[in-house]
Amino acid sequence: MSKIHVSYNQIHTMVKETVDSMHLNEDFQPDIMVAIGGGGFIPARILRTFLKKKNNKNISIQAIGLSLYEDLEIWKAAHKDDEPISLEPEVIKTQWLNFDSSETSLIGRNILIVDEVDDTRRTLAYAVRELTKDLEIESEKLRAQGKEVPETKIGIFVLHNKLKEKREQLPDEIMNGRYFACKQMPDQWLVYPWDALDIEDHTEKSRDNTY
Repeated sequence: MSKIHVSYNQIHTMVKETVDSMHLNEDFQPDIMVAIGGGGFIPARILRTFLKKKNNKNISIQAIGLSLYEDLEIWKAAHKDDEPISLEPEVIKTQWLNFDSSETSLIGRNILIVDEVDDTRRTLAYAVRELTKDLEIESEKLRAQGKEVPETKIGIFVLHNKLKEKREQLPDEIMNGRYFACKQMPDQWLVYPWDALDIEDHTEKSRDNTY
């Protein structure tokens, strides 16, 4: 599988262009981001630069940790590039949101989940599913108190969506208007700058991108 090196400059540009072309500030209007670690952290920070402030404050970035990609990388390191993946890693939480803190309450928010790539879609689907469960628990608490529960919306933002058969699917309400991918691309190996040991060499290789 061929490798594509992506530079910080390219990521910065594609994020800005996607916010403008897909009207994130006008349509979805995210007011909180949930970054999937570790690949979603830097894209979320870059993205915040181009999102409109809420009440004169920057959009909050919350972090969650999931284990799927770490397991896949271990498997890939021990096998040949052209060998079919036989491992079915289990997605588990390594870090999650604290719903007991009012500062991280997500009820009534427009939540944008951020990651670097939509590959098999297992990680994103898991994040949406678990987040939805937590939101329903919090909503039930409000209903039990006789309070009205405002609508909560979930969206997805990724740098790259690989055009391949996905192992899981996202809800229709996300795919129809709340799914934002900077680039649609074939199933190729992406190398991001935050994984580079030599950033100058990585940046030079990124100049060969034709995708």
